[in-house]
Amino acid sequence: MKNRYLNSMVPTFVLRHYKKTKYLGLALLLVALVYSFIMNSAWMVLCYGLALFLFGMQCIEEGLHNTAGGTLERVMAKSTATPTKGFLFGIFSTFLLQSTTLVSLLTIAFLSTGMITLSGGLAVILGTNLGATSGAWLLALAGQSVSLSPAAVPMLVVGVLIGFLDKRLKFFGQALVGIALIFLGIDSIKDGFGAFANIELNSIEASGFIQVLLFTLVGFLLTCVLQSSHATLILILAALAAGQITLTQGFAIALGSNLGSSFTTALVGMLSSDRNGQRLALAHLIYNWVTALLALILWVPLTYIVAWIAKAAGMSSPLLQLALFHTLFNVLGVSVFWGIQQQFIEKLKFFLPDKRPKKQLPDDSEAVLPRHLHRNMLKATDTAVYAVIHETQHLTTLALEVICHAIYVPNAELYHPTGQLPEPKAPLKLDVQTIYEWQIKPLYSEILNFTSKIDINHQGKLQKKLTEAHIAAFHVVEIVKQSKHLQKNMHQFLSNPDAEIYQDYMALRESLFEMLLSFNAVRTLFQPSKELDKESYAKLMEEKQLALAAFIESSEETHLPHTQVLDKLRVNKIDKMQASSLINDMNYVRRIKTGLSEILISLDNSQLKQ
Repeated sequence: MKNRYLNSMVPTFVLRHYKKTKYLGLALLLVALVYSFIMNSAWMVLCYGLALFLFGMQCIEEGLHNTAGGTLERVMAKSTATPTKGFLFGIFSTFLLQSTTLVSLLTIAFLSTGMITLSGGLAVILGTNLGATSGAWLLALAGQSVSLSPAAVPMLVVGVLIGFLDKRLKFFGQALVGIALIFLGIDSIKDGFGAFANIELNSIEASGFIQVLLFTLVGFLLTCVLQSSHATLILILAALAAGQITLTQGFAIALGSNLGSSFTTALVGMLSSDRNGQRLALAHLIYNWVTALLALILWVPLTYIVAWIAKAAGMSSPLLQLALFHTLFNVLGVSVFWGIQQQFIEKLKFFLPDKRPKKQLPDDSEAVLPRHLHRNMLKATDTAVYAVIHETQHLTTLALEVICHAIYVPNAELYHPTGQLPEPKAPLKLDVQTIYEWQIKPLYSEILNFTSKIDINHQGKLQKKLTEAHIAAFHVVEIVKQSKHLQKNMHQFLSNPDAEIYQDYMALRESLFEMLLSFNAVRTLFQPSKELDKESYAKLMEEKQLALAAFIESSEETHLPHTQVLDKLRVNKIDKMQASSLINDMNYVRRIKTGLSEILISLDNSQLKQ
């Protein structure tokens, strides 16, 4: 059996020395940084300003996101019904949060939980790239020879006071503090660059297209390191204002910053999402790189248009011209991809097809890993709760397979029933306990571990949905435990077809399997298509409630009455030990049926309304 945890395959002393090396490297980096500050005060001022800027961005993201209290997620789910709506939402949300990375990763998370469609997610991504240009304009306007510190200090004081005076407005105050820190950071970065008068990148001998490619690479690497295209832009604007780079070099670095932003976002999205999330992450990467390629091909006419518009509009400032260039090449990308969205999606599905479901049983298969509990989901409370609900449904599917295994029914019958159960094939294995330890228990533990990381923030509705999902997961584990006990006697009495009790266990087996099929039929009604209109949706919900009520009622029936068992015992068709085993197993089946009813009720209550 393969080891599920790769770390356990690595010797302990290797891990210990690896951690020591990591901490040693961090310590050396800090020492080198402090030494560089002592040797050059201008470098310290520049790093100080950049640190304030990045921390301010983080404060704004966290403050606005937490202030929304889940509103952003619910709005997104309703604002991507059409490409136009999704596009406008992408522009607005990026303007509000001033972070393409945050909005892109949230979009990937929403897509992975099924809250939005792939086409809606693609429209949002197109909108975020155009919305990001608002940051360039704001930074360019702020980067004019105007000090922002006088406005920053009052904002900083008010933001801190709001956090102390009213806890409900704490996150709004946090966003205000973030804006103040950004203003202070911008001034410090300008001062830092001003002190480096002897450094002039515009003196680099590279010229023409080679120069453009070189500085595009600089912008790409700088954004990958800083993890913020906005931070790269403010550095470009400060260097441009100080005359240390030319306007053409600034254009190229801005182009590279777009590439770096999409690369880091795509990397996180590809590693921490399901297949649809990976498709959107790849789409984001392809869009930005194709846009950059087009901008390079059309570099001469694009820069000419910028110069012409700047002259006509009286934009003498190179900072505003940089913002204009940033906007134009993003408009170019949107205009190219807007008309081919559907074809683009089809190509994404072709290159990243749906994964074929792997055979997860019997017990010698690989350990089952979570399908929906990606780290990316924790960026938003709604998506995190939705991920737990989906993973609970995944756990439920596995549990049904385990129960089939316990009563020696092929899993294929569960998904494609033939109408008549095949007889158990010898030799029968007694292995549900092993499967439980390897498949069910680890996945249940992953659900609990993921839940512990969710910042539920005392949100009543979400807390209730999460509780219902936990109740469902608990019942899933319980019915698997019941099937462990059930398999012992199934293994014993189904191994002898000539015994009288064989037919009783075949009937018990068929009764339980029919209940599993019924459970699956009801469960499919819990996830209606998004294409349904209100009337059809209401009709389906009514059908679901009737099916759920019928299932609960049927689960309370006993298909093999105890009196029938006692009658067989009285006429010596079975002995007293067999009668005792059969009645016990009937009770196990009844508990499984009751557990299935409880799972349906909990999953019904935990569904997020679209």
